[in-house]
Amino acid sequence: VFTDWFLFFLPGPVFGYSIINGPTNATVLAGSEARFNCTVSAGWVILIWLSNGNPVLTVINSQGAIETSDRFTSQNYTSDSEFTSELIIQNTQLSDSGKIECSIQQTSESSFAFLSVQVNGSLFIKNSTLTVKENRTVEIICEALGWAPAPNITWMTNDSFIDKGSYVTEQSQGSNGLHNALSILTLTLMDTEILTCLADIEALRNPQNATVTVTPANSAI
Repeated sequence: VFTDWFLFFLPGPVFGYSIINGPTNATVLAGSEARFNCTVSAGWVILIWLSNGNPVLTVINSQGAIETSDRFTSQNYTSDSEFTSELIIQNTQLSDSGKIECSIQQTSESSFAFLSVQVNGSLFIKNSTLTVKENRTVEIICEALGWAPAPNITWMTNDSFIDKGSYVTEQSQGSNGLHNALSILTLTLMDTEILTCLADIEALRNPQNATVTVTPANSAI
């Protein structure tokens, strides 16, 4: 009975220390910054940031941040009852993708989010202008090289999207975790058209594009 009473009244180490708001998922382009916030309640002693399980930055209440890499830095924001540590990952790399974790050492409490680093590769159509015979079927080839993940390819003509049944896109694995895509558009030309190939990934604000002007032979100057 005494043992049960003792355990019941034994103070727990978690009293007063907790993560109020953990980091949230982020998707960024390689080479840019990624930022994650972790807000903890007053009384914390040591806060540790981990990337894919590896400690990258430690914040000590009495000393501040201990930075071991130029790419992993932090900013701190303090109020009466809360402390927020902002992890800043400079010059993000594809290998940074994965789990970003904020941990309070004295309670082993942690909160995590996921970082997705994407690569904006190249996109091109080999000929910027093309002349073909009227009413003849022509194939336009658009190539995307060195992307992560593989981009979504769409086509437009004169500012209108082309039906997906008019083109075929094949994806392939490149080197260093990058992806390539080859899209072939087949159409019968009746008049001069401006064709645009667009490649999109989540981290891009606007799709990358490549354009070709296709002109029937009898209307060429």
